[in-house]
Amino acid sequence: MERLILVFFVSLGVVLGGSILGSIGATLAKQSPIKVMSQLAQEIKLWAVVTAMGGSFSYLRMIEGGVFEGKVIVIFKQFIILTVAFLGAQLGIWIISVLTGGN
Repeated sequence: MERLILVFFVSLGVVLGGSILGSIGATLAKQSPIKVMSQLAQEIKLWAVVTAMGGSFSYLRMIEGGVFEGKVIVIFKQFIILTVAFLGAQLGIWIISVLTGGN
């Protein structure tokens, strides 16, 4: 359970932190921070999920071990972790969308 909470908030934090800090960079580059923040939230989503899960290679090794060794519970656990990471990233995108007025 602790792992799921950590995965959720890491994924959420990557989306929020990356988008907000990216919008600061956009301001310095004389671009629209609202537009950049919204775009970055969408673009960072996949990386947020991968980061929250601890990197893609370890995740793929676990899946491979589960498939080839017949460990269905390992695959199920990884699917739950993937889903929780996705939900954290999606919540981050929703928060950014609310902050930017849906832009």
